[in-house]
Amino acid sequence: MANQIFVNLPVADLDASKAFFEAIGYTINPQFTDENASCVVMSDTIYLMILTHDFYKTFTTKQIADARTTSEVQNAIGVDSREAVDAILEKALAAGATEPKPAQDYGFMYSRGFEDLDGHHWDYLWMDPVTVQPQE
Repeated sequence: MANQIFVNLPVADLDASKAFFEAIGYTINPQFTDENASCVVMSDTIYLMILTHDFYKTFTTKQIADARTTSEVQNAIGVDSREAVDAILEKALAAGATEPKPAQDYGFMYSRGFEDLDGHHWDYLWMDPVTVQPQE
């Protein structure tokens, strides 16, 4: 079985966050969704668990970072093309995200980022497959 990743993030408004991630093209897995949390299916192996603040607090003794003022993590998702990067960013911006910095274009790699409704940072990037060769 392939490794799976479950990114867990606290959100202020669970319904608004679910609608945001659906608006940019992801689906919600109802099997792992209730009034406390929702499972956003990003791929066959990547899942985003968005949790209310109260529910998130049951998993940690630390304070929840305010992602609008504190950088707690940058989530980077690889996509198949430059056009896919731009398409996801346009959907995110239309759904209420902000773009904190201009696109970065290094020729072999192109990326753009957005901050979601809670300020969590997401980068979407394309890398030229010719430059990404397995290490021997």
